[in-house]
Amino acid sequence: MPATRRLAAIVFTDIVGYTSLTQTDEAAALRLLEVQGQLVRPLLDHHRGRKVKSIGDGLLLEFPNALDAVEFAVELQRLVAGLDRTDGTPALRLRIGIHLGDVERRGSDILGDAVNIASRIEPLAEPGGICLSAQVYDQIRRKVPYRIDPLGPRTLKGVSEPVEIYRISVGENVAAPSPAAGNAPPRLAVLPLANISPDPKDEYFADGLTEELISVLSQIRGLRVIARTSVSQYRGTSKPIGQIGSELGVSSVLEGSVRKAGDQLRITVQLIDVGTQEHRWAQTYDRKLDNVFAIQAEVAAQTASALKVELLRREREAIRERPTASLAAYEAYLRGIQAYHQRGNDVQLAEARRYFELAIREDPEFVAAHAYLANQLIGELGMARPGQEVAPRARELVARALELDPESSEAHTAAGNLALQVDQDWPRAEAEFQRAISLNPSSSTARFWYGFLLMALQRFDEAMAQLEAGIELDPLWVNARLNLAGLFTIRGEYDRAIALSRKVLEDFGPTPFAQTQIAFTYALAGRDAEAIREVEGFEASPLFYLRAIRAGLLAWLGKPKEARALIAAWEKHSERGYLSLNMIAELYGYLGENDRALALLEKDAAEGDRTFWNHYQSPGFDGVRDDPRFQALLREMHLPTTVPARRRILPARARRSRG
Repeated sequence: MPATRRLAAIVFTDIVGYTSLTQTDEAAALRLLEVQGQLVRPLLDHHRGRKVKSIGDGLLLEFPNALDAVEFAVELQRLVAGLDRTDGTPALRLRIGIHLGDVERRGSDILGDAVNIASRIEPLAEPGGICLSAQVYDQIRRKVPYRIDPLGPRTLKGVSEPVEIYRISVGENVAAPSPAAGNAPPRLAVLPLANISPDPKDEYFADGLTEELISVLSQIRGLRVIARTSVSQYRGTSKPIGQIGSELGVSSVLEGSVRKAGDQLRITVQLIDVGTQEHRWAQTYDRKLDNVFAIQAEVAAQTASALKVELLRREREAIRERPTASLAAYEAYLRGIQAYHQRGNDVQLAEARRYFELAIREDPEFVAAHAYLANQLIGELGMARPGQEVAPRARELVARALELDPESSEAHTAAGNLALQVDQDWPRAEAEFQRAISLNPSSSTARFWYGFLLMALQRFDEAMAQLEAGIELDPLWVNARLNLAGLFTIRGEYDRAIALSRKVLEDFGPTPFAQTQIAFTYALAGRDAEAIREVEGFEASPLFYLRAIRAGLLAWLGKPKEARALIAAWEKHSERGYLSLNMIAELYGYLGENDRALALLEKDAAEGDRTFWNHYQSPGFDGVRDDPRFQALLREMHLPTTVPARRRILPARARRSRG
């Protein structure tokens, strides 16, 4: 049969997490394939499409025009979000990419650049999402009621010119199930409560109360509550509720205000349906300050009732439980939370620690204060402070928190973090993170650190599942998105890594972490000129740790000046700031000074912070990766002895770096 060419809309679908599922439950994975087929077949008939072929767990589909293809994709994602999972089938989540262009038909198959471009667009979509090219957008933008957001130009593998990419949002974000979607839990965002107190300094109280409402509501297993990191970005916003709901992927928003005058409180809250913009309920509480915990419990119960979520007896007891009997401890804790979430420098970190310690002194049985402080201390290890300074106190705090409340998700998250970053006890860390998530499925923090552990162990599909779940719960958390981008980089999925990092820059503006991630990815892909342009496009951060990352990258790209200056300053103690021995070893690795790098790694393993687990996959160690001393360190820490196939440091680049 002769080949024929024609214009067509090409759709690629992909099942999220399918590869990982086949390794753990092949029968369940096959059921997902069957479910996908059952949903797709009638939709193809309705939208005049045809199945070209299956490609693993994905589908290549063809439509006569862009409008049919988009309507098909939207309806498919809505059906997937509404699936009833009472039969125990794992959640089906799809990514969909769409492009319009000329295809060549050979028999039942289709070939051509349009097919390749569509296949490269699909991985850019988020789970439950739809991405499309500018060619598709131009055909549909005035013909569909859906919100369409530009994601900017993307460099796609095998495509000579960047492609403009767009993302479709359909009312409530199709990446998040609505309350009516089978048994999917309703998704809720608690916006920052406005401080209308006479004293502007009482802002901390409104901030802390927002955090506590999120914490209390998260104890209800029938809800999925967006984390504070994401909702805090809407403080003082003028955005309409519909837009906020779409950006966060929620069906309901809780908002309100706090007025604190002496020991008197007035708290006004209202629950708004994102789709209809109508109030589900509203209430004003005029109480004394010591009734604040009762107000939180009432708000949680009212919210659950309005969203038709039945509270279990244990949940009713949990939301009524007072976290502390001391108002002085509670106020110190709220101030600590505010400082913790503003932790842009050492002063704010120290302030948060001081307030949490004060809360614990005021009430030695305050579980949340113990857990918060433990997580903060562990998070500073290897980045801001040496382990010898933080580990003993963190261990005390974790033990006490678990003793006080063995059912505290926050305490188990801290215990997992301790096992991960201090003890490098991988099985115990995993067990603690899993326990934390089982106690609070809305805990994006537990999922983030669990994903970090799984990345270190090179269980990448599982890590991706945890990070994606965490991002669904905290969609505007920059670090979670960049960790996922880092995972793509480690796996050699450079286009996806760059696309995700670029999206962070678009959403949040310049950030050294995102720009460094992009530069590293370009360097690994062998695109040195682009990597240099990226890294020289932002100034060195005042934070010592970030300066070291930038210096290492420049050294790898043949510009060793900053790395040598930073090492000299570190050796002479001429600059304030802390760097772990592993970070210095990594700099030496980038400079090609392998013996010095290995000596520092061995010293750290014997007497340092033992942060090797977090650095060993760095390309800075590619020059010593096969050395017996390096391999011995990996075996000692029960880490994988290889890294995924990727571009290694070129000998010419290493020689250049020694200059």
